[in-house]
Parts: sequence; structure tokens; C-alpha cells
Amino acid sequence: MDVLQLDVSGRPQAWISTKEAATLYATDGIAWTLGDPFLVLRGGIQRVSGQQSRIELHPIVAVRGAIPSRAWRQVPALSNTKLFARDRHVCAYCGGQFHPDELTREHIVPTSRGGHDTWMNCITACRGCNGRKGNRTPEEARMSLMYLPYVPSLHEDMILRGRRILADQMEFLLASVPRSSRLHG
Repeated sequence: MDVLQLDVSGRPQAWISTKEAATLYATDGIAWTLGDPFLVLRGGIQRVSGQQSRIELHPIVAVRGAIPSRAWRQVPALSNTKLFARDRHVCAYCGGQFHPDELTREHIVPTSRGGHDTWMNCITACRGCNGRKGNRTPEEARMSLMYLPYVPSLHEDMILRGRRILADQMEFLLASVPRSSRLHG
């Protein structure tokens, strides 16, 4: 299970391992936490007090220190896994819901015709519809889009990465996702 790392202002930064989170706790790198502890790590016995050291890991941690603001403005990296999740595994042309193995990254304006490999030019399509559209625009192929592409926000991107997300983490991330997002459905 991973921990959601935020900057001190509450912006998501990364998913980190429990080992990385424990290191932040041990080095006093945690500014604040959210959610109930989900894991307790136990260490050695202190010679003087006789007490065992322990660290309670929370699902969401904010780290101390300055964070480069450019990281917040970056467009999330495009991958098929995240694209298919954004589009809920639904073909933009026929509306069918498919297994990821039956889906393709479809370029609305084909790359061979100047289209770019970006969130705004890519949608999810089943193999049949992608083949039927071929190297044409949707208008030329007389195929209309059932939904429009969009660039996911940073909060949506953290969800789209396909990790096992704890309820506290999902609640935190969805609170900042626009109501219009397909992730709310």
C-alpha cells in the first residue's frame, strides 16, 4: 500500500512506499497528516526506557520544505493506462465498454496528418472503430465522438495512475476533482 505525499500546501506530489514514508517520519520530515493510521511499524527496544520504538503511518502525509512550483503546472504524462481510465474504458465512437486489451489510443487528428500525441488529441477507441476510422479525421470517416477529451488535473492524475487507493486518499483526491470529471461517475 502506498502513501499519498503532499507538499505543505496540500498539493499532491507523488505516491511513495511505506518505507519512504517511514524515513520521512523518522527524519522529522512530516509537516502534517490526514486519515487514520493504516500501518504501525515497530523498531528496536530503547536501552534506557525499555520501550519499543514505533511509527504509525497515515495514508496522506504532507512533507516539510519548499516545493518547486513548476511541478504543479506540468501537464500529466499521457499513457494508455491513464487514458483508458480517464475514458472509463469506453470507446469514444461506438460507446461500448471494453477490456484494456481490446482498446487503443486513438488520435482524433492522425499523427501522420499533423496531430499530436496529447491528452486533447487522444481518446479511447476499440480496435474495430480505430481500424474503421483509419488515417482520417472523425468527420471524414463520418464517425462522431460520444465524448470529448480533456487534460486531467493533478488530483485526477493521481487517481488515474491505477494504484490501490485507500478510502481516505480517494476522498481527499476527489474533493479537488471537478464535478464534471468522468472520475465521479
